Formats: sequence, C-alpha cells, structure tokens
Amino acid sequence: MADCAPVLLLVFNRPAETARVFNAVSLARPAYLYIAADGPRPDRKGEAERCAEVREIVAAVDWPCTVKTLLREENLGCKRAVSGAISWFFDQEPAGIVLEDDCLPHPDFFPFCSALLERFAEDERVAMITGDNFQEGHRRGDAAYYFSRYPHIWGWASWRRAWGHYQGDMAFWPNWRRGPTWRSLFADRAERQWWRGIFDRMHAQAIDTWDYCWVASIWYAGGLTATPNVNLVSNIGFGEGATHTVADSAAGALPVSSLGELTHPADVVRDEEADSFVFEHHYGGRNLRWPRRGWVLLGKIWRKLWK
Repeated sequence: MADCAPVLLLVFNRPAETARVFNAVSLARPAYLYIAADGPRPDRKGEAERCAEVREIVAAVDWPCTVKTLLREENLGCKRAVSGAISWFFDQEPAGIVLEDDCLPHPDFFPFCSALLERFAEDERVAMITGDNFQEGHRRGDAAYYFSRYPHIWGWASWRRAWGHYQGDMAFWPNWRRGPTWRSLFADRAERQWWRGIFDRMHAQAIDTWDYCWVASIWYAGGLTATPNVNLVSNIGFGEGATHTVADSAAGALPVSSLGELTHPADVVRDEEADSFVFEHHYGGRNLRWPRRGWVLLGKIWRKLWK
C-alpha cells in the first residue's frame, strides 16, 4: 500500500468542523502537511477570533511530519485564497490530496487517493481523483472506482501536471463556447445549456469561487476524474456559518463507507450512465426539464380543446 500522499488542508473560520477534519488527517499521518488559511473579514464580528482558534487547532501536529503553512493576514475570498493555496501546494509537490475544513474523509480516502496518484501519475487522460460519490447506491462497473467527467471537490487529489491547466480567468471560454468541441461535449442539450450558463457567469466574474473554473479547465483539457464506487467524504459544512453551502442539502453530510479491495477498471473510459445520473440528481437536471415538459403538456391540452 502506498504511503499517504502529501496533504493540503484548507481552513478558515470554523473551529468545530476543522477539529473533526484535522483529526481525520492526523489518523492518516501524512509525512508532509500543508496548511493554508484565508484571513478574517474585518466586517464580520468575531471572525478574527474564530480564525485564530482554527489556526491553533491545526498547529497541533503530534506525528512525525514536515509542516508548511500559508497563513493569510488579509481576506482574499474563496476564489483567490483557495486557488492560490492549491497553486502554492503544487509548486512544491508533484501530486497530493486537497481537503477543505468541512470535508470529513473516511480512513479509506487517503490510501485510495495515494494509490491512484501513483497509478495514473503519467496518464494525461486522468486529471483528478475524487472521494465523492453521488450515485445514491448505484454501482458503476465491477471495479472499486470508475471514470467520470465530473470533478467533485469535497475531498480530492491531483497532480501538478493537471493543475497546470487551471485558468482562473477562463480566458479560453469565449472561443470554446462557440466551437464544435464544446457543442459535442454533451449529448444532452439541457446539460450543455446549464453549464454554459455557469461558465458565462464565471467568465464575467459574477461568482467568487474557484471550483467551476477548475471544472471548465479540466474539460477544456479533456481530463477525467477517478470516482469511488462508495462515498468516501462527507461534507459537514452545510448550514449556518458556511460561505456558499448555506442551505441544507441532500448532498450534505452523506454517510461514508469502506471502499473494500482496491480493484481497477480495465480501461480509462467515461461512464456515461453515471454522469447522466449525477446531472439529473445532483445538479438538478431533472428539475430543469419540468418547465419544458409543462409547456409541451399545456400545448397538447390546448390543441385538443380547440380542435
């Protein structure tokens, strides 16, 4: 079994969640731990104290470990702070695991990521490894994981070579969205339109986040994500105190389970059925279709009434 890969832990202002995630990291005992913290927002009462408490929690490393820190004094926001920390991490490590302070991993998450980081180190087809599974119990293929277009980031791992494709400004988007490659990426028109709307807003800098830029950059480079057949990470950060995941969600605090034997797929091929399920159920694609179906139904009723 591979030793635990280097870990980047991204923290901010949530002591309770941070303590749980840090404990999970401590049980994995990575030899290299990188800790990055955004600075407090000056207009948020009590945030400076909470940020200071978080930094005390993650300073309590009690296993043999090389620790490096990036502790911001000013608040950079979700996009700049997180993407900057990831770049800092991959400037120093060729590969590693990335965890945010509200992403609580199962113990199997660390050996899963570490093994696949070694296995696909030179395989340009694979851009990322995720610990997330949103298949609601549906198993895909006969291996411990499958390949998806969706790079879920509630606990993930990647390589310097893949992060090198990240473009926070999405400069490629205006030309790409008009070209045949983008149009051919999705067989489902609703799925293509949904993501086009997201990427339009990201390119216009209307959303302060980094993850959609990462999704677009991976797709633009043609990369896939290795996805476990069980859920290995639970997002415990939904609700009060969150920056983006404020509302409760069915995706929040999903149970985790053991991966079992690490068996590998025969080839690096995207599971189209799994991706369709994710869009329909996790991103709400099935709800996007109801307005159109409603108008079609009303049209049929109208035509019958006026025959």
